[in-house]
Amino acid sequence: MTDSQRFLSLDVFRGLTVAAMILVNNPGSWSYVYTPLEHATWHGCTPTDLVFPFFLFAVGNAMSFSMKKYAGQGHAAALKKIGQRTLLIFGIGLLLNWFPFFRWNGENQLVLKPLSQLRIMGVLPRIALCYGFAALIIHFAGERRSFVIVGCLLLAYWWLLPAFGQSDPYSLEGYAGLRLDKWLLGEQHLYKGEGVPFDPEGILSTLPAICNVIFGYLAGSYIQQKGKDYPMLCGLLIAGCVLVFAALCWNLVFPINKKIWTSSYVLYTTGLALLVLSILMYAIEFRGWRKAASFFEVFGKTRSSFTSCPACW
Repeated sequence: MTDSQRFLSLDVFRGLTVAAMILVNNPGSWSYVYTPLEHATWHGCTPTDLVFPFFLFAVGNAMSFSMKKYAGQGHAAALKKIGQRTLLIFGIGLLLNWFPFFRWNGENQLVLKPLSQLRIMGVLPRIALCYGFAALIIHFAGERRSFVIVGCLLLAYWWLLPAFGQSDPYSLEGYAGLRLDKWLLGEQHLYKGEGVPFDPEGILSTLPAICNVIFGYLAGSYIQQKGKDYPMLCGLLIAGCVLVFAALCWNLVFPINKKIWTSSYVLYTTGLALLVLSILMYAIEFRGWRKAASFFEVFGKTRSSFTSCPACW
């Protein structure tokens, strides 16, 4: 892609997300964390809760550029590349979950950390699965049918939770995904940070997270098709407002919740991502305020910032 075709605002959006990711993972003292840098206790959404879905949205943006070359390579080549990238990033996630590989036992001996207690899911494994499934859906279904599939996934997830949940299906104890993770992965392989074995990046909640990637792809494709003009920018703004409004309405019956990645949370975070991207695009592409964004541009373009973004490789 030439410089004339490049959308710097997409790089800045990705860089802003990576910088925010670094900030929320390194807030200083964990005993005195600034409130906006904390996740919502359960229902609701803080600025920190926007980072992960924004990153998935950015992965989708990058895919809208990188996946064009798959069309002429045939299904076998596309499957190979998507599969390799998915497995690689998932494997890196497992290694990071296992790191530092060794621990001191009660006899002050250095022993290998047992794989029987390795957390299988996590941030990087979720990115890998979301990228892999989103890439397959887009490659085989095309853009229009991918949009329909997104709607089906979000509605299906809304139906699944009450259908297979217990008592309050949107609570930690009643969440259907908790039972699925315990059955498929086992309690010893789940995250323990909630006080009980529960993985916020579990298997079932990965389904709606795939939609964040597909939404990012559709937004990136729309921007490329329309070009740098005000009707395109208005389209992004309107879509962002509509999604946020729809999410707030849906929140009345299906609460916005990151830890179980509700469908209303998908719409809410995607809508906000579109609004942020619209503001960045207006400031950078239309007003030419590039110097003010140069700091985040570095994060968005530096190769090391893409280590968890297989679509950027």
